[in-house]
Amino acid sequence: MISRPRAVLFDLDGTLIDSAPDLAGACNDMREARGLAPLPFEVLRRMVGAGARGMVGVGFSVAPGEPDFPELREEFLRRYEARMTQATQVFADIPPLLIQLRSERMAWGIVTNKVARLAEPLVAWLGFAGTAAAIVCGDTTPHAKPHPRPLLEAARRIGVDPGGCIYVGDDRRDVDAGRAAGMATVVATWGYLGAGEPVAAWGADAIIDRPGELMSLFAPAQEGA
Repeated sequence: MISRPRAVLFDLDGTLIDSAPDLAGACNDMREARGLAPLPFEVLRRMVGAGARGMVGVGFSVAPGEPDFPELREEFLRRYEARMTQATQVFADIPPLLIQLRSERMAWGIVTNKVARLAEPLVAWLGFAGTAAAIVCGDTTPHAKPHPRPLLEAARRIGVDPGGCIYVGDDRRDVDAGRAAGMATVVATWGYLGAGEPVAAWGADAIIDRPGELMSLFAPAQEGA
């Protein structure tokens, strides 16, 4: 059981929304432009939580720090920006969860490593901009996850102590960032999960398979609270 939070923060890709078709599509568009065969969707899906770094890595075996990485990353971002609303959808059970959070007077926000140039128009298109109490992007602060700074900034904007927040995500770095920020952490197994160690080894406070399970993790509200 997790202490009842005052605010719930969510990762975006793989937690609130299924953006894998558009992210994977942008990677395969790049491969097609180079005469390369497309990679299977399931191979790409595992890595889309790592954004451009993950897509360039799995698509072209190029990592940050290598000479070709900056140009490939920028091309990926351009291609993804051009198609990011083609097939992306909110996970089906997320809207009822957000309604329940609001009905129980819990604020909710988004902390994503997606840069603002992509995240802000996408969040607006999805209809989240008017209801999220905070939206913190990958370049909002000097550091991105797994550094705790973005989560601390979200808590500051909402006006809640970090210990009164929980963070829900689908990547090991989400758990690492949340723990470093002093927040309880929850892994969303409907997300992308990466290709590393098992989820159970990440050290999260809870693991859930469906959005509707989140509220059952919280201790009941105290009378008069």
